[in-house]
Amino acid sequence: MDEEMKLKTKDLLTLNELGKAELAEIIDNAIKMKKDLKKGISKPLLKNKTLAMVFQKPSTRTRISFETGMFQLGGHALNLSADELQLKRGETIEDTAKTLSRYVDLIMARVYSHDEIELLAKNSSVPVMNGLSDSFHPCQILADLMTIKEKKKKLSGLKLAWIGDGNNVCNSMIYGCAKTGIEVSIATPKGY
Repeated sequence: MDEEMKLKTKDLLTLNELGKAELAEIIDNAIKMKKDLKKGISKPLLKNKTLAMVFQKPSTRTRISFETGMFQLGGHALNLSADELQLKRGETIEDTAKTLSRYVDLIMARVYSHDEIELLAKNSSVPVMNGLSDSFHPCQILADLMTIKEKKKKLSGLKLAWIGDGNNVCNSMIYGCAKTGIEVSIATPKGY
């Protein structure tokens, strides 16, 4: 596992920022770390690092997975709802990004509009991860691709059928499949 993995991108907003090799390395590293953790082997790769989790809309799974991940990697996560930030009182996203960047090492945001996550990333000096926007949900697809690889032992050459909403998760799945060599067919009911 390459613990000093350096990505070409600062932010993860759509999955399109990642090259094919980077995406494969992220998935392989995550699988190895999961196996190690089950054996009681943990590496505090994020020791003394703090993640700000900005939630315009609440989520059980996103919050718990990010908090747990930061804990397991030796870091700390701060849960910040929109009510707790000055965003509710008129502070701009640009100012929030600049302020958070002074105190934390990484920002994960779950927002309504994809424009907001892009604005946050543009004005942040620390990496920003999209925990969900109206257009994309890249972290969900990273987890999905990891699970597929764990079960199928490969990604390239597989066929995936998507039946359901043509939404943010579907959009990210398209990027994920394109970058991993999975052939995807999408069927969305009329109106979805």
